[in-house]
Amino acid sequence: MNVTVYSKPGCQQCKFTCLSLAHAGIPYSVVDMTTSAAALEYVQDLGYAQAPVVVVNEHDHWAGFNPTEIERLRLAIQ
Repeated sequence: MNVTVYSKPGCQQCKFTCLSLAHAGIPYSVVDMTTSAAALEYVQDLGYAQAPVVVVNEHDHWAGFNPTEIERLRLAIQ
């Protein structure tokens, strides 16, 4: 599983999402949307206008801090 968190500086939901993923033992990488025009365009193309955007794969993604989705991922990797 290759989870990517598209975030921006100072975003509390981004911070809580990353902390929760780490606590759940889910490996992830972070992309700062404020420094990558391509990343910002990608998440906008997915239909999102808020951070964070969490992308698991082409068909599995969401925006915002979502503990339910993080728990679903944690159970999927066990």
